[in-house]
This record gives sequence, structure tokens and C-alpha cells, in this order.
Amino acid sequence: MPVNESHTAPSIHNWRDWVGLVARLVPGIVFLYAGITKITNIPLFVQNIRAYQLLPELWMSDILAYILPVVEIVAALLLIAGLLTRGAAAVTLMMLVVFIGGIAWVWSQGISIDCGCFGTGGEVSAEDTQYPLKIAENLGMSALCVWLLVRPRSLFSLDHTLLGGGVPVSGDALTDDDFDDDPDH
Repeated sequence: MPVNESHTAPSIHNWRDWVGLVARLVPGIVFLYAGITKITNIPLFVQNIRAYQLLPELWMSDILAYILPVVEIVAALLLIAGLLTRGAAAVTLMMLVVFIGGIAWVWSQGISIDCGCFGTGGEVSAEDTQYPLKIAENLGMSALCVWLLVRPRSLFSLDHTLLGGGVPVSGDALTDDDFDDDPDH
């Protein structure tokens, strides 16, 4: 009979549970740091947002500068704790998709700026832009978030501790673990 991993405790012997831990911690730590650097210098972050030349009204940059760092920090803390993992991964993935779109936009428009991801920002020379690297980094973190959407179970998560393996959701994604008789391989 197939073993449904969502009803068993994470195991240090299951490599998928280790991948889940890494998939939580990498974007969690990155987004926590990014959110803190932004929230501690809102005026600079407003300038960074405006440098993208995406929002039609200046006041939109002001509002986004106050909201985005809070969302980044909350999602990051949830990922690090492994609490509401699937939801935190979904929110983080949505932010990453928007960030990739923003970077692609300025790159396509010939705008030379630092991405502003970690509290820095502003205009830079065309040679100093790091658009391909930033897109690659965001794609890598996106892949980790997709892993968590498909398989939110991981080591050292509060989801399993507090919620007994997570809240069952109708239509949970099936993984190869659901058809594996040996969950420890």
C-alpha cells in the first residue's frame, strides 16, 4: 500500500525532507535580510522603486515602499519557522515573479540601475548592472518555492509540530512520495 508522507513525521533519513529545509531557509533568510534593509531606510527604498519607472503615480511608490518590506519579512519568518509553509512559499514566489518582471523591464528599456534588493540602489553604469545574475538568483529561489508548493513537508518545521503535518487541503499536489513504499530512500 502506498505511503502518504503528509501523515508521517519528517525524517532526517529522507533526503526530500532535507531539500524542503533548504528550500525554506534559503529564500527565508534572503527575504528577511532584504526586508530589514528596506524597512530601515524607506526613503531610499522609495527612490529605488521609482528608478524602475514602472508605477504611473509617485504615491504608488510610497505605499509600496511601506508594504513590500513587511510582506517580505512576514513571509520570510514563516518560511524560516516552517509555519504555513505552502502559503508563505506562494507569496514569496509571487514576489519573485514580480521582481523578475521588474528586472527584465529595466533591462529591456536600457535603464541602468542597481536592483535595490538589499537596501542599496540607484543609477549605475551600464557595465555595472547585474540583470542576468539577479534574474538567475530569483529563478533559483523560485524553483525552491515551487518545491515547497508541491511538497511543503520539511525538517524542523512548525507545520508538523503545531498542525500535525499541516492542514489537509483538498486537492493537495501528489508527489512521487505518495506512491513510494519506502519513504526513507
